[in-house]
Amino acid sequence: MRLFACLLVLTVLTKDVPAQSLFGHGRLQVTKNGRYLQFADGTPFFWLGDTGWELFHRLTLPEIKQYLENRAAKGFSVIQAVALAEFDGLRKPNQYGEVPLKNLDPTQPNEKYFKVVDSAIHMARQRNLFIGLLPTWGDKVTKMWGEGPVVFDSINAYTYGKWLGTRYKKEPNIIWILGGDRPAVNSENDWRPVWRAMARGIKEATNKQCFITYHPAGGENSTSQWIHKEDWLDMNMFQSGHGGGHDVAAWDLTKRDWTYAPAKPTLDGEPNYEDHPVNPWPKWNPDNGYYRDYDVRKQTYRSVFAGACGVTYGHHAMWQFMSAREATINYPDRGWISALDRPGAYQVGFLRRLIESRPMLARIPDNSIVVKGQGDKGEHIEAFRAEDNSHAMIYLPIGKTITIKTTALPKRMTAWWFNPKDATSQQATTGEIKELMEFTSPTLGKENDWVLVIDDATKNYKAPGK
Repeated sequence: MRLFACLLVLTVLTKDVPAQSLFGHGRLQVTKNGRYLQFADGTPFFWLGDTGWELFHRLTLPEIKQYLENRAAKGFSVIQAVALAEFDGLRKPNQYGEVPLKNLDPTQPNEKYFKVVDSAIHMARQRNLFIGLLPTWGDKVTKMWGEGPVVFDSINAYTYGKWLGTRYKKEPNIIWILGGDRPAVNSENDWRPVWRAMARGIKEATNKQCFITYHPAGGENSTSQWIHKEDWLDMNMFQSGHGGGHDVAAWDLTKRDWTYAPAKPTLDGEPNYEDHPVNPWPKWNPDNGYYRDYDVRKQTYRSVFAGACGVTYGHHAMWQFMSAREATINYPDRGWISALDRPGAYQVGFLRRLIESRPMLARIPDNSIVVKGQGDKGEHIEAFRAEDNSHAMIYLPIGKTITIKTTALPKRMTAWWFNPKDATSQQATTGEIKELMEFTSPTLGKENDWVLVIDDATKNYKAPGK
């Protein structure tokens, strides 16, 4: 009866939502230059993710609908969610009383549990959202910390991967994400054979019509150090995380991934979450405070401008779907409903809109544009230009005066100041075009971050923003 009620609710939720056109462009793939993402017909794709890790485990179907509609309206394009969830996800049932596996056995998935996963995937597709589907959280392969238990080996990982791949092979809005906050290998253990087997199962079941990446633990290691040359890995990912304090150099991690061959896209799959306590391990000092929307903007803009194919946002209450039903984890300062409309969630949508306002698949990171005013850590500036020099963008985390070199910029220039807080823009004074030019942001100092957008005046680009 509970499953019947679940499916009845799903019918009510989705019957009036028309299918949309995003997935009519073909499957997601890597661009020819190996740096960015597009659909099969060449339509560009910007990965703007949200970490809805416990989506299938902790929410009802009406709550899933509420969350997905909110994220779609803000411009998100990927929801990262876990089939075998982190928080006792094998033994604690979902909101319909179902656990994902029978007898903790990956070769015995529970059909009733996966019906909820099916429903969430379908609701996401109707709202032009990919589900970045983690088959399992990493503690089911690599204990290290967390609930576990470890249930996977190379044999049943293949079986489970093939079962999942078969189930979802016709769904156009699946991005496969292996891992789950764990390394693929360390000095003592090598778990790559397990992940390799799971990926093989997915690829065989989908006839290789799949896109696969891997979500690692936080720190300096990216997937590029462990599994870059694995033929199943389509995209690298790193996690600049929450424990390194403000202004972890996510831009350097992006640029390091650019040095590996063959070229593969990369992105920060988990930068500091909005409203997450700063450095809460092993014990949080409340004087450290929380990461807020300014921290989110600095990290997301700088990794994207450094060459990432997108970025993932997260909110500390949202990833765990904190509510009165659940125990709190690491001092959230609000519940997930209250977190839906936090400023950072809107502002990352402005970032996507800005990048998509100009041709986006031939971006080249180029900090040589800035010859004076470049800072480090909280003041570090990131810049990129178009391959054909038709436009450039420079992110200033602190309002200031900078000097730029124009030799690789348009000869006829229009310049704009774009405000990442509210997506408004104003024209910048350019004056006579010289080899070195000064620009001063409209406001100065910390929390007055700006983007200087420089366009070829002959292209007739519209002002970026609203």
